[in-house]
Amino acid sequence: MTLSTLSVFVPTFFLVSLTPGLCMTLSLSLGMTVGVRRTAWMWIGELVGVATVAVASVIGVATVLLRYPAVFTVFKWVGGAYLIWLGIEMWRSRGNLAIPEIDDDAPAPPRAQLAGQGLVTAIANPKGWAFFIALLPPFLDFQQALAPQLMLLLSMILTMELTCLALYATGGSAARALLAKRSNVRLMNRVAGTLIIGVGIWLALD
Repeated sequence: MTLSTLSVFVPTFFLVSLTPGLCMTLSLSLGMTVGVRRTAWMWIGELVGVATVAVASVIGVATVLLRYPAVFTVFKWVGGAYLIWLGIEMWRSRGNLAIPEIDDDAPAPPRAQLAGQGLVTAIANPKGWAFFIALLPPFLDFQQALAPQLMLLLSMILTMELTCLALYATGGSAARALLAKRSNVRLMNRVAGTLIIGVGIWLALD
């Protein structure tokens, strides 16, 4: 892999990771409610899920969907509709992604539960599948050994993903004081919901 290829890959995937989506919204929400340190357990599961999706995209899923464009089109529409639905639910302050009111006396979720939540969210995230299927194969040289290339790209992807997760969780933790009032919780849900709806529309129409 050439330096010029890496110079395109790094900013592209960093912006992909930074885009608001399911995993980043979850990290933001947990940063607000349980703090950055506890949220790190969610990151572990999420990174395992991202690695699983990336590898699966390269070894099979990407080939199938790129060979049958109609399947990819349906996948994008379903994924976009799912994100839009989640955004609407956040606007209505319903569903698992809605940011709850802060209760300092509530027990923190178990570590395994947080890790499992991150894993499931990453694997079930249509945005992640769509991005890896569409963007990862062009950066690979299929005339060369794939394993070293994939390991290099995966290490960079996970580093960028972890950085963005930490940024979102830290931002959520810093915003914790703003959520003391019910009206601020509602506002944050609506802002996050609007961002998710935008991602869903972009995914469906791109």
